[in-house]
Amino acid sequence: MRIQIITPASKALVDGNRITARRWQSMTRELGHRVHLSNCYTGGSCDVLIALHAFKSFDSIRRFRDQHCRRPLLVAMTGTDLYRDLGRRTATRCSMEMATHLIVLQKESSEDIPRDLRHKIQVIYQSALPPPRGISPPKSFFRVCLVGNLRSVKDPFRAAQASRHLKSDSRIRIFHVGEALSRRAKERAIRETVKNPRYYWLGGMAHSRTRRLLASSHLLVLTSKIEGGSNVLSEALASSVPVVASRIPGLLGILGPKYPGYFPVGDTQALTRLLQEIETDCARYRTLKAHCKRAACLVEVAREKTTWKRLLGSLETVT
Repeated sequence: MRIQIITPASKALVDGNRITARRWQSMTRELGHRVHLSNCYTGGSCDVLIALHAFKSFDSIRRFRDQHCRRPLLVAMTGTDLYRDLGRRTATRCSMEMATHLIVLQKESSEDIPRDLRHKIQVIYQSALPPPRGISPPKSFFRVCLVGNLRSVKDPFRAAQASRHLKSDSRIRIFHVGEALSRRAKERAIRETVKNPRYYWLGGMAHSRTRRLLASSHLLVLTSKIEGGSNVLSEALASSVPVVASRIPGLLGILGPKYPGYFPVGDTQALTRLLQEIETDCARYRTLKAHCKRAACLVEVAREKTTWKRLLGSLETVT
């Protein structure tokens, strides 16, 4: 089939939506389809449209539906779609109504879709490849990786604040990869790096370099207020790197409600305690690692590819 994938994410900015779009493009091409990736739908013929972001892609979704009223339209729901915009932006609900399928990236999201639209849901867990062999964490300090652009929904400085309260003998060092999307955020990240000996802001990095940094870390910390599904979480699981995460639906749907590495959203003290315990308690660290190893089956490439093959196969009968 001729498939067009659209994502409003900037080509110059490495973020989760663009990483997802590129992976889906590669995966659907491997399945034998002709796939084009762009920022918006401007017209023209394609058999299937896959749109990331119900709200930001609304104009493209409406244009495609106006031109192709019977063709499959798959809308991938992001974290801000589900947990911020659905209740306050009409365009988000309209996009969902126009869609033939609603893609969610973990099972907990299904509960946040309005009941009358749940028959459209397709859960697709985001996959990740294991890192190259021979990468291991440093022995002289405890490396904590934080990956996320400096946006308020990521609560980007929560880990830096928590690190300031660690005990003086802590060996934790936080390495933060992410673009500053405003001058104010950039200035704060630079100031924090200068004043806080446990925090290093690295700015934006190529995805391949970020993967290697993550694979060579002892721990990933996810401080987000909102997530629809996290690419970096998938990459951590594939890399056997345990995770400390804010307790939000987008992460509960992958790690499970009983995962022992959660902290309350925005709770600096709780995050400090958790980091300290994991660094110093080997048994606690091994427990997290074992739990993440069990969850890793959800992010296997073969699993995601099979889901896409089954879904696209069902669409070929209607195009």
